[in-house]
Amino acid sequence: MPARVGHAGVAADYLRWYAPHQFANGKVPCCVDERGADPVPEHDSAGELIFLAAEVYRYTNDRRLLEEMWPHVEAAARYLESLRQSERTEANLSVATRAFYGLLPASISHEGYSAKPMHSYWDDFWALKGYNGAIAIATALRRRDAASRLEAQREEFRIDLAASLRHATATHGIAYLPGSAELGDFDPTSSTIAIAPAGELHRLPRDLVLATYERYWREFVERRAVWEDYTPYEIRTVGTFVRLGWRERAHELLEFFLAGRRPASWNQWPEVVGRDPRQPRFVGDLPHGWVASDFIRAVLDLFAYEREGDQALVLAGGVPAEWLEGSGVTVKDLRTPYGLLRYSLKKEGGRIILQVAGGSRVPPGGLVFVWPGQQPPSPDTRINGKPAQWRGLELRFHQLPAKVVVK
Repeated sequence: MPARVGHAGVAADYLRWYAPHQFANGKVPCCVDERGADPVPEHDSAGELIFLAAEVYRYTNDRRLLEEMWPHVEAAARYLESLRQSERTEANLSVATRAFYGLLPASISHEGYSAKPMHSYWDDFWALKGYNGAIAIATALRRRDAASRLEAQREEFRIDLAASLRHATATHGIAYLPGSAELGDFDPTSSTIAIAPAGELHRLPRDLVLATYERYWREFVERRAVWEDYTPYEIRTVGTFVRLGWRERAHELLEFFLAGRRPASWNQWPEVVGRDPRQPRFVGDLPHGWVASDFIRAVLDLFAYEREGDQALVLAGGVPAEWLEGSGVTVKDLRTPYGLLRYSLKKEGGRIILQVAGGSRVPPGGLVFVWPGQQPPSPDTRINGKPAQWRGLELRFHQLPAKVVVK
């Protein structure tokens, strides 16, 4: 996330400091304090370290840093491989434990499982992101044998993970994404990680995704007026709603969460927010860095986000129509892996005008403008003066600069 707001150098410094705390077997500690690296069994850290290394490179193209990090990346990927292979056993082919087969072992990465370790899908989607990052790094460094090996491991893991989800939902008789294989628990905040940053929306069972977040929305509406407390990790759902095309719902979530900042003048959230700010209660970390980063990611996603399914950069997916009135929306120097993004979007003389500046690279899947209006977009649409065609509510283009005019 720091790279998206112009602090890739800070992220690189942190990476250089943290990586040497890795254990000899490749395990990445969940945290480091005055006692040193923490050996607690949390399995999300390896994928997160690799993701950080890959992400810093995507924004900086710092090959020297990538070479420096490769031994740590390779060791973390090797550790992930040992973890998942430890669950690919004959015993886990039985009906009772079939959902565990090929997953990372039970852990307490997810705080909800701190009393008893579980096979948490949170770990698995971070691991999948880690495999993807390791492949990208090996490819960038022209380590073809390593890239090929990692791709084979990633594909085997992806198949096992998909099978686990099928078995877990069937065993528990559920129709949503489970938080863990043992419990089949409903945990939409945790499940968001599969969508962003893991980028697996296009591979996840669509019916499970929709059922998960339709239920989350329904329960959010029901408790909105009568809630006692909540964990603002839920802010992650805003970016998920934007990706699902639920723009209005995403803004209702944002409005609710912004009202929960404690203290309000800090513009931050504790780990737990209570309805009565004066009532004594456990609040956890205050302010909470992960919650803050989730909020920043969610807001940036309103204006632009990467879509892994077609390798496109999606513009204005979370921008509501009312923001187009007057001077409209202007985005200046938003960092992306393709360079600085600059665009303006406004309503003028009955037309919607999107202007995207040049200077950045065009993603492999192009740029996709998501229609912000309530009514379907007019077929009278032009890109740089030439007729253009919408696919549903999306308009894709591959040239910059670009001027889109919708009459």
